[in-house]
Amino acid sequence: MEIKGKIIKLLPLQTGTSARGEWRKQEFIIETQGQYPKQVCLYMWGDAIDNSKLQEGRDVTASIEIESREYNGKYYTNVKAWRLEPLVQAAAQAPVPQMNAQDGPPPAAPFSEPKLADLSGTEDDDLPF
Repeated sequence: MEIKGKIIKLLPLQTGTSARGEWRKQEFIIETQGQYPKQVCLYMWGDAIDNSKLQEGRDVTASIEIESREYNGKYYTNVKAWRLEPLVQAAAQAPVPQMNAQDGPPPAAPFSEPKLADLSGTEDDDLPF
């Protein structure tokens, strides 16, 4: 799944040590685009933090996984970003072709004369005139 938006806030980096070794977790807030923007808290683990080049004000597309866990009868939902890519604007993807004055108008499509039907007047003609 993907979510697009602007990184508006980087929360403090969290670190610790577990049985598997040291770990790092970076949470950040993305504001979505559209008529009713939403703010969503995402997080990244380990080396993905370094590879993503997190920076406030950057427009990104985040590839995410959503997971909920139950604890004491309540459910808690996390949104994990496993990849961030710069958001490419549609205008940048498909530039509008520019036309020079010396190019002239585009060539016209070839015109073919319509073929005339047989006007011999047969009995099978079901036209009212």
